Amino acid sequence: MENVIAQAQAWLAEDPDPDTREELAKLLEAEDVDALTDRFAGTLRFGTAGLRGELGAGPMRMNRSVVIRAAAGLAAYLRAQVRTGGTASGEAAPREGEAEPGLVVIGYDARHKSAQFARDTASVVTGAGLRAALLPGPLPTPVLAFAVRHLGAVAGVTVTASHNPPQDNGYKVYLGDGSQIAPPADAEIAAAIEAVGALGDVPRPETGWQVLGDEVFEAYLDRSATVLDGGAPESRAAASDLRIVYTALHGVGADTVREAFVRAGFTAPIAVAEQAEPDPDFPTVAFPNPEEPGAMHLAFGAARAVRPDLVIANDPDADRCAVAVPDGNVDCGWRMLRGDEVGVLLATHLVHKRARGTFATTIVSSSLLGRIARAAQLPYEETLTGFKWLSRVPGLRFGYEEALGYCVDPDGVRDKDGVTAALLIAELAAELKSQDRTLTDLLDDIAVEYGLHATDQLSVRVEDLSLIEKAMGRLRAAPPKRLAGLPVTAADDLREGAGGLPPTDGLRYRLGDGEARVVVRPSGTEPKLKCYLEAVVPVADGSALPQARSRAREVLDALAADLSEAAGI
Repeated sequence: MENVIAQAQAWLAEDPDPDTREELAKLLEAEDVDALTDRFAGTLRFGTAGLRGELGAGPMRMNRSVVIRAAAGLAAYLRAQVRTGGTASGEAAPREGEAEPGLVVIGYDARHKSAQFARDTASVVTGAGLRAALLPGPLPTPVLAFAVRHLGAVAGVTVTASHNPPQDNGYKVYLGDGSQIAPPADAEIAAAIEAVGALGDVPRPETGWQVLGDEVFEAYLDRSATVLDGGAPESRAAASDLRIVYTALHGVGADTVREAFVRAGFTAPIAVAEQAEPDPDFPTVAFPNPEEPGAMHLAFGAARAVRPDLVIANDPDADRCAVAVPDGNVDCGWRMLRGDEVGVLLATHLVHKRARGTFATTIVSSSLLGRIARAAQLPYEETLTGFKWLSRVPGLRFGYEEALGYCVDPDGVRDKDGVTAALLIAELAAELKSQDRTLTDLLDDIAVEYGLHATDQLSVRVEDLSLIEKAMGRLRAAPPKRLAGLPVTAADDLREGAGGLPPTDGLRYRLGDGEARVVVRPSGTEPKLKCYLEAVVPVADGSALPQARSRAREVLDALAADLSEAAGI
């Protein structure tokens, strides 16, 4: 108790934020040891792309003190890279004193404290002798990823918690090549953060950084149109006939999406008014993620009123893209496409556009992309989960992950981009509509050609993270021999770096003769155990699709039940 109180008092003495100082002072006055221990039991881990956590006081929360230390560690890392004659991306860089200091470009979303955290980062970067440039306001994460490459920055930071709950915020770091941080840079930055001394010793000037105008945003919009057929509206006569309902889910995507669509020759999407403006409290959704139950309720209501061709949603920082299609078999009249379905639709469209380069996805996504790439005689790769791995695939032309993330223009944005993905899926839908066909029709064609690849996910959210470790331990101690009545024909412990992949905490099972696949892993951003399921059923022709779907559903349900029992979850 005395140790926790001493830690809290020391933190309070150097906390620059009156809000968190007040929070901490009240906890100290009440001697709320449980609450204090929760905030001081460790530090937020600098992990997937950076930091993410609940807002509040203490090292286990997102706050100005944590952000200042993170920015100081990042700046120290970048300066060390310059001193050794290289950058985080491995490209040549001038030695210190031989050229102007490197640029760090900083973006932010509309969450609580995001603008303040961005200004703190700019101040620390400037105080460390680097140049800092802030984007002109709350903008989608893909705009920041674009800006890093467009401006020739040595790094980029965006303050966002993506689709996390309202009480969260985060800190996402990009390297000079425009990719999210990955090993060994993440560990080196984390070590530099740990080495930061007293907060008062971190130089934080009140001025000295640049606030960018609209030129970078305009350049991003110009670039976004080029993902279509040369960006020429006249080449897409069907575009103006396509009707889309769009929701930003209270995030920062609405203005960017509207402008991108209009510039590309589409009719402006019909916005869900209640969710169009940024609101850090996300008042109309329980969880601001289009994959979560109920998140699309208002969008589907708007769609029933205006009867569009598509419903499109971005998550709050607009790096993910969700798509729904009309479906009379669903109560609400609309069916959300799975990320794997959108991924293979985009891949098929790019193949038909004669795209060249490597197609890539992650080990937890559908294996169907591999079949499409091989049939088109295109290189194909699988990576670990996350765009920090996908974006580094040599010669990447298209990459996607099942969690609604799509990279359709890696030369412009070397990360997932929900705006350009929305443009490309709209172009495909418009072309199909001109042929009296739909995205659903194309999915059926793909299933007949390559077999029905049905995917699902078993996701278990926990309060006690030790439960995830125990579940993984059970599966490793007693690997399942059969799942869904199918023999486990191959089992990979991904901690051992199976198939040339870097080691990661995960398990992969292949079943039967390519009939099913399961991957189990802890989430990198949320307190969840995730199980990714895939069933593959041959399809003779279109008339066999209903039976194939029924069989696939049986396999997926049985996989989930058997896996839950084996893991004890």
